[in-house]
Amino acid sequence: MSLRAWPLLTVVLALLLPASAFPQSMTLCRAKPELLELGNSLPAARKAIAERKQLRIIALGSSSTSGYGVSNPAYAYPAQLKMGLDKALPGIDVDVINRGIGGQDVEEMAARLQAEMKENPASLVVWQTGTNAAIRQMPLDKFERWLRNGLALGKSLGADFVLMNLQYVPAVVAAHDKEAYERIMAAAAKEYDAGLFRRFDIMRGWYKDGMPYAQFVQLDGLHLNDFGQKCIGKLLTRSILNSLNGP
Repeated sequence: MSLRAWPLLTVVLALLLPASAFPQSMTLCRAKPELLELGNSLPAARKAIAERKQLRIIALGSSSTSGYGVSNPAYAYPAQLKMGLDKALPGIDVDVINRGIGGQDVEEMAARLQAEMKENPASLVVWQTGTNAAIRQMPLDKFERWLRNGLALGKSLGADFVLMNLQYVPAVVAAHDKEAYERIMAAAAKEYDAGLFRRFDIMRGWYKDGMPYAQFVQLDGLHLNDFGQKCIGKLLTRSILNSLNGP
């Protein structure tokens, strides 16, 4: 066997091993506190909570938002987000609308954004994108243009936005210029006063700290498994609550 084959073999073996094969310290849902800071106080969401006792969120995205491959729909991160917010915000009518459509990319999501918000007027949109663009090698200028167009439209409709960036999984790690898509999303979030949920850095932290891919990624090397989905949902809940409870 060639030396070049060893990294791929390591990933394959890690994805095949059950989670029980690893120490509990490697299987905890965690993130550095600074990675959970969205960088936005979510004023529209705060206003909806204060004035209407309501928080409606649209989870806009692709297959990782729809919850592809989880053993129970309740494990998908939008469902986990609702459960966490319901518990943390008693007396508030929390509604998280899952509008993840498998296979879609940034331009398709941006194109349906206005219709989605008209059908379900929301004070907060969590927009998950970037992963499909990276693995399909979408031209960076095209990705940036559609992302900014979507943010400009969405902000004009009065909602807060939180961008959820790429997944740190084998299919994305192997992609060329993956960090460039991450940088584009960070710059767009700053320019359009949107929050940024740094999923890529959070998941990279799991892996760098010794958590094997098998703990959070399905066998396809792309989609999150039950643990990955539930953990992202819990950490996103913490990030949103941090912003809502901040100064």
